[in-house]
Amino acid sequence: MGLLRVIMPSKYQLLALLAFAIATVFLENQIQKLEKSRGKLGKSNELKASSFTLGGLRVHQLFSSAERAIARHEVREIEERHSHVGAHGAAAEEDVVVIYNRVPKTASTSFTNIAYDLCSRNHYHVLHINTSKNNPVMSLQDQVRFVKNVTSWKEMKPAFYHGHVSFLDFTKFGVTRNPIYINIVRDPVERLVSYYYFLRFGDDYRPGLRRRKQGDKKTFDECVAAGGSDCAPEKLWLQIPFFCGHYSECWNIGSHWALEQAKYNLVNEYMLVGVTEELEDFVMMLEAALPRFFKGATELYRTGKKSHLRKTSEKKPPTKESIARLQQSAIWKMENEFYEFALEQFQFVRAHAVREKDGELYLLAQNFFYEKIYPKAT
Repeated sequence: MGLLRVIMPSKYQLLALLAFAIATVFLENQIQKLEKSRGKLGKSNELKASSFTLGGLRVHQLFSSAERAIARHEVREIEERHSHVGAHGAAAEEDVVVIYNRVPKTASTSFTNIAYDLCSRNHYHVLHINTSKNNPVMSLQDQVRFVKNVTSWKEMKPAFYHGHVSFLDFTKFGVTRNPIYINIVRDPVERLVSYYYFLRFGDDYRPGLRRRKQGDKKTFDECVAAGGSDCAPEKLWLQIPFFCGHYSECWNIGSHWALEQAKYNLVNEYMLVGVTEELEDFVMMLEAALPRFFKGATELYRTGKKSHLRKTSEKKPPTKESIARLQQSAIWKMENEFYEFALEQFQFVRAHAVREKDGELYLLAQNFFYEKIYPKAT
């Protein structure tokens, strides 16, 4: 009897064995249904109660099916993550804001017209920042309003803002995503001469508009010779404070701190700063760097009717004597230092972005790739 009890399992052992067999068959059946619905595997091995054993072979087949199901589940998770990342990248591309805080008389209207001509084709919005009396410095409350508008006005994104306002540091207001700043600078004397005649004779953009100094026929040379206020060296002080920003010291004429801050902002806060004298190169590089906004800009600049839309009327080049007189001032030396700094930086960026062939500029192809990527895909 003792030997028989050893050979014959108790009823509890039989029940446990039966329960395990039923659970195993049920699991296999669910896996087979999953495989059939996915349609990615062939007909799976079927478990039959009559041939079911607890030996290693059938158990091994069961585990193989389960592993395949788990692998497919992991692949689905990876695909879903990649899909989420792709959607996030597309959303991020639509959440871009470009701010062009344009310096007066630097070909800013000609360039802005390109943005207007492309906005419908490239599906973005262009907004002009119109400040009272063209004051480039905003009040603190307007700074807060402006930052809030730019960052949260989703209906307007992607957006291209432009206006005669000085640089504004968005990080001071707790935002997590800064706009992309771009700008253009010009030889300081050339800019002042253009502005001098613009105030008196206007331009071909709105020829009928009466300008503030209209009626004053005095030339720039005559103004310099007479020591007039409209051609004084102090009037050169504009590009530095526009890049320096909303600090009081930025607008103290002749401030060395303002000069250094303007340089710092140019290289750290602006994606690209071009020069009026090489505007086409600036447009070409923007198209390469920001195609979401500027796709087609180079061709439009070369062939479009609005490329050089705005030209100051009745402008007469100054004499060497007038230029030399302005260049004696410390203010000119600082503004010119900033201009030369911007020009050098622009030419450095351009040298690494384009090549010249047969008198034409060509953008360089991508010059990097990825390798040694780990962990390896299995």
